Amino acid sequence: MLLRAQLPPPPPPVEIRSWPDREALLTDRAVVLGELVKRHVSPGRLVALWLWGALCAVGWSLVGSAMVALEETYDIFSALLGVIVACVGVCCMVPAVVFVVIGLRRDLDIRRLLAAWGELGRDPVREARLRMPGVSLVWLLMSSALCALGLYACIAVPATVEAVRDSFGLVALVMGLGMIGWNIGLIGITKAFAHRRWVLRTLIGASAPEPLFSAGGGTHR
Repeated sequence: MLLRAQLPPPPPPVEIRSWPDREALLTDRAVVLGELVKRHVSPGRLVALWLWGALCAVGWSLVGSAMVALEETYDIFSALLGVIVACVGVCCMVPAVVFVVIGLRRDLDIRRLLAAWGELGRDPVREARLRMPGVSLVWLLMSSALCALGLYACIAVPATVEAVRDSFGLVALVMGLGMIGWNIGLIGITKAFAHRRWVLRTLIGASAPEPLFSAGGGTHR
């Protein structure tokens, strides 16, 4: 995940804006919005999100496997090995969770910047490439599928009486994996809808703002 400090700055206040004309403003606006959209819903961001989710799933798999092993063994050495495996799993989960949380905070900053820069004007020609309907659809479909799979894992296995009776560790393992899939999918769905909402409000549905420059070339205050 990229650090928040690497994001483009917000647009300067009206009092200190120094664009020579409206075309220069729209050019800078297009560059910044393109970078922000790329960092928000590009295919690379989807891959990164799923990689962190996969790392978290691997960590929980180790923890769950250790729980299952501890349930089935009374040997001190096997128990010690299970504890070590569980510790390794936790070490995998912690950075994954931390970076996902950092990514969520960064996404909030990106949405604020998208709204702020989007309000500076309208530029239908340059805005066309920012809508990215295909990429948003991929985010939505893949995230929805992951959510459905995670929800199934959380419901189907606990509903099986035999599984609950045989191994609590196995149920916890499967439910944990389901919750990870559910949360990662939910993040993806939220981002897809947030981008679509921004497109509808800012690029399509928003009314044209007051011109930044008057006909005489002066700057409105």
